[in-house]
Amino acid sequence: METNRLTLEIFAKEEFELFHAINTNEFVRIYLWDNEVVQLSLSKEIVEESNKRYQTEKWGLWKIILTKNKECVGYVGLWYFFDENQPQLLYALLPEYTGKGYATEASMKIIEYVFEKLNFDYISASLDKPNSKSINVCEKLGMERVNEQIIEGKPILFYKRFREKKCTQQRLKCS
Repeated sequence: METNRLTLEIFAKEEFELFHAINTNEFVRIYLWDNEVVQLSLSKEIVEESNKRYQTEKWGLWKIILTKNKECVGYVGLWYFFDENQPQLLYALLPEYTGKGYATEASMKIIEYVFEKLNFDYISASLDKPNSKSINVCEKLGMERVNEQIIEGKPILFYKRFREKKCTQQRLKCS
């Protein structure tokens, strides 16, 4: 999949070390992994599971690659969290690539994919309440906060966007 500035590619099974490097970055793991260092074996399992899901269900985790220089800056995709009925939107960017609109651009492409190719009625996301950057991304994507829960002692926000809501990627205006 491609956007104006990005190429999204499913992680190949042998790319688990790249996935691991992203997830062990201190900035990434603060919210995504509750600041715990992920073991390499878990990274390998997740990439393998992503590949299986993509083969059978056409969703998983995609690398976010800058089209201009082929550099991997993070990942975006769908994954199960909190006993949801369908996978949630998920993304991670290395710190030097935040604030440039990449998370929003990549996530918008996934939302488009979810509605047009997977035929989901909605997409959801959950995030730590202190994660203000991700709150901003969800709002730019036209997602609405639908719930807040304390899970394992931490406030978690839940966002959702239904298929009917249309956004234009260039201006991210939703109606």
